[in-house]
Amino acid sequence: MRLYLIAMQFLTIIPLPFDTRCQKEDLGRATACFPLVGLTIGVLLAGLYWLVAPWLNRPLTAALLIATLAAVTGALHLDGLADVCDGLAARGSRERFLAIMKDSHVGAVGAVGLVLGLLLKWQALVAVPAGITWQALLLFPVLGRFAQVLALGGARHARQDGLGATIIQGMATRHLLLALCSTVAACLLLLPVRGMLALTVVFAVTLIVKGYFQNRLGGLTGDIVGCISEIAEIAALIVFSAGQQP
Repeated sequence: MRLYLIAMQFLTIIPLPFDTRCQKEDLGRATACFPLVGLTIGVLLAGLYWLVAPWLNRPLTAALLIATLAAVTGALHLDGLADVCDGLAARGSRERFLAIMKDSHVGAVGAVGLVLGLLLKWQALVAVPAGITWQALLLFPVLGRFAQVLALGGARHARQDGLGATIIQGMATRHLLLALCSTVAACLLLLPVRGMLALTVVFAVTLIVKGYFQNRLGGLTGDIVGCISEIAEIAALIVFSAGQQP
């Protein structure tokens, strides 16, 4: 329970009625609970969908859900997506890439990447069949947070400081396995076929992006992990909507 609360504090801005003391190594251990935090976020999204869907059209409902997700997470992972896009556009050395990602300003390419990411997520959510919308809302945040754990597991860190390095140092194989078990369970319970297919796609996409940045930068940063999470959520929603008309 304590590690779950630490993960909640780290991944969301949802206020908790009490403060959970966090040691340096606890962030790595809390990765085992990342998919459960994703499920909590999914419950909030599904609840909001239940409240507003009867009154609003489908595109506006989806836009409201995407905005709520960004608000609940403090746009943390969206910031990572924008920073990585800016770094990729720089086409410079490893040091230049890392320096650009650390810059708090968002460049033109980062803004374009952010807009395209939100547009893809919105349209993919609109295209999810109505009969499985609430299951998709519960599941895609789970898959996005599992992608973070998968990316961090066994990774090298590009910087010696920062949250990414702290989490990687405190994480063990058992935390990845626990996260995988909870994610597989959620997939099988909510959307057995599409869920497991989405998990397979998320696995592949995460490992490809992780491998690219480990080769390019020698390791990962928090921004890269956030970017991977956004890509995984988009990929999961695309799988859920595949073969269907909006």
